[in-house]
Amino acid sequence: MINLDSFSSFFVANWKLNGDFNFIDQYFDGLKLLDDKSRCIVICPTSIHLDKVSQKKNNYYVGAQNVSQYSEGAFTGEVSCKSLTELKIDFCIVGHSERRLIYYENNADVYSKSIQLINNYIVPIICVGETLEEKENGQTNEVLTKQLNEGVPNSSNANNTIIAYEPVWAIGTGLTPSIEEINTTHEFIKKHNTRFNDYKVLYGGSVKANNANDIVSLTCVDGALVGGASLKYEEFSKIIID
Repeated sequence: MINLDSFSSFFVANWKLNGDFNFIDQYFDGLKLLDDKSRCIVICPTSIHLDKVSQKKNNYYVGAQNVSQYSEGAFTGEVSCKSLTELKIDFCIVGHSERRLIYYENNADVYSKSIQLINNYIVPIICVGETLEEKENGQTNEVLTKQLNEGVPNSSNANNTIIAYEPVWAIGTGLTPSIEEINTTHEFIKKHNTRFNDYKVLYGGSVKANNANDIVSLTCVDGALVGGASLKYEEFSKIIID
């Protein structure tokens, strides 16, 4: 498993359901990466493109966007941790808000998937975050506490698991919390329970080149989970380099 302590910051590109072979070739022809081993760059393409992206690998790691909570069996369309391991995948996003909203994944699913990943030496990037209604009702901390307590397995620790805070209302909307709100929420995640004190916590939610540096520079933020902006190699390069 990757030694998370060897990195000062993390930048995770979530391509979602985008990209094809031509896109991948052009993307990595244009992507500019610093020869800086302290920054961990993770590219998460669709499952069908994991092998293609792995072949391009140079100064970055490859992550999956999802995994099955089952190791094998009659689960049509699922991808197992064993399959990810065979492709030498190092990271996997779990519990993304789109998975929770569209596919009705819950904290128990996130828990089961994370256990599978940890047991197979793959780092889960566990996503947590509140909806706009929950935010307006002052329930952010309550929601995050429940997601963390129920979704992060006991076998998780700061060396094998990453947390990503992504306010659901900021995903793909162009809206972002204030810098103060981001830092306060990240501080809550790290300090509300002593077990999370040393966890790496990333921010995700309309991260772009013009706001990434301000966000990642915050004391309690260890990097960024980047969605739409990561599909443009020029912009993702700026996010990484700046």
